Amino acid sequence: MSETTDTTVLRTAVQVDGEPASFLTAGRQGAPPVLMLHGTYWSRVWLPVLDHLADAGLRPIAVDLPGLGRSGGELTPATATVPALADWVTRFVAALNLSGPVALAGHDIGGAIAQHLLAYDRLDVSRFALVNSVLYDSWPAPHVARFRDGDTGEGVLDARRQAITRVLADVATESLVADYADPWTDERVCRSWMALAGAADNRYTLDLVPALQRSTTPKLLIWGENDLHEKVEYAERFAAEMPRTTLIRIPNADHIPMENAPDRIGRALADFFAA
Repeated sequence: MSETTDTTVLRTAVQVDGEPASFLTAGRQGAPPVLMLHGTYWSRVWLPVLDHLADAGLRPIAVDLPGLGRSGGELTPATATVPALADWVTRFVAALNLSGPVALAGHDIGGAIAQHLLAYDRLDVSRFALVNSVLYDSWPAPHVARFRDGDTGEGVLDARRQAITRVLADVATESLVADYADPWTDERVCRSWMALAGAADNRYTLDLVPALQRSTTPKLLIWGENDLHEKVEYAERFAAEMPRTTLIRIPNADHIPMENAPDRIGRALADFFAA
């Protein structure tokens, strides 16, 4: 496994279940780790804020789930459920030989995986953050749910481009959209993504509510206010019901607010995780 220093962002990999698990990282190898999980996108969503975490003396680790982004393997309906992916994340953490508490962040369905890990004490989570995550019964969004019955790879790629363009809004340049959409030019990734869409089920977050209401882990929510599906009202409810939760609202930002306000969100995450 490669090593990175200072704020240079590096993509590297470890083997998990016999396949490469690709991840972005920055900062010092021995610095306190921040594990960052994506959902229906890929690790690219965290790129705008990694340098802020590294500058704060942390080691962000933004992993691609199996079969998605730059990771190897291929998801199936059985391995794409939230509990199965949470199991995979624990094996990824073990492959990195991370010891001691881990700070945890989740975006989109990655937030459901993060909630599962916290609620069931699957990891020693020191601090917990969600950014425009699925919560309660807010998911799956219609543009994801329509792929439950399968579609062609070309259909997935076109749909992803459209979704990316919409959520990036004012910052959606042609090159940025192409960068975000690039993994779905691979048929294997399209099939994995369809498995993820097919396994999307809000019972996986609804079932966690009682355990999360008992959790005393410090929690931070960061929310783009213009999100059509993971609406800020869900974040407001979560902040009201879950102990030790703070909500930061990002105006004029959609589902990937890291692209709209990278400095503000990067500083907020860095301050929270380094506290």
